[in-house]
Amino acid sequence: WFTYHLYHKAPDWIGPIVADALGIPYVVAEASFAPKQQGGKWAAGHDAVAAALARADLVLSLNDDDRACLLPCVQSPERVQSFPPFLDAAPYQAARQARESLRARLAARHGLNQSAPWLLAAAMMREGDKLASYLLLAASLSRLQSRDWQLLIAGDGPAAPEIRRAFAPLGRRVISLGQCDADEMAGLYAAADLLVWPAIREAIGMSLLEAQSAGLPVVAGRSGAVPQIIADGETGLVAAYGDEADFARRTEALLADPERRIRMGQAAMGRVQQHHDLPAAARRLGVALERLNP
Repeated sequence: WFTYHLYHKAPDWIGPIVADALGIPYVVAEASFAPKQQGGKWAAGHDAVAAALARADLVLSLNDDDRACLLPCVQSPERVQSFPPFLDAAPYQAARQARESLRARLAARHGLNQSAPWLLAAAMMREGDKLASYLLLAASLSRLQSRDWQLLIAGDGPAAPEIRRAFAPLGRRVISLGQCDADEMAGLYAAADLLVWPAIREAIGMSLLEAQSAGLPVVAGRSGAVPQIIADGETGLVAAYGDEADFARRTEALLADPERRIRMGQAAMGRVQQHHDLPAAARRLGVALERLNP
């Protein structure tokens, strides 16, 4: 039995029962456990997650930050295994092959300067952590107005008005694209020069992985699985968490070094293919499951 993403608001009520009844292994992926929920509003879900983890033969953890709370729940530490976040890299790799034509079309559509570096931020515009990331990004980029750059923002949501106000002082160098579909995002990743995202309380950050799949280096804040996704200094730069000045410094370092950006983008594509693409994830999962059924 395989269950994906259980936590106190969405526990697995039936998996452990079925696994016990059939005498089969019980596996969970991307589980999280919050001890602070004990005895609170979500106590029933909290207790069900604890019971499921105690029964689990294997827990695949996509975010190493979850391990500390998972380990006390399982029968032995070996049952919690790190499992790198993954995706189908093919659409992003294909878009990269069309980078020049994609870039030319975007430049014509939005009046962009192709000789200036294009920064990209891609995330939903909602209250809370996403809004906090956008606000930190705006503050960081305000420190870099002497540099030549343009920012493309892909995203929409209820916090859009506040986000637009935060970026307004940066003027016409910020272009808001609104909500973009998957094909549009692949093209944006391929056409841009650097993804920038502060990643406030980011659990995994799939946009960081998508960007690297398209050969785009990344500057992101140190949060959640970000250090697992970005090889700091190799495929991008990881800034101190919530540090506006450090984020600006690291962004400026890559704005000033186009050759380094290219090297990082190439390394990012290779690293995704080796560690995060679907075939790599399938092989890793196959090995883990086979060990449960020798």
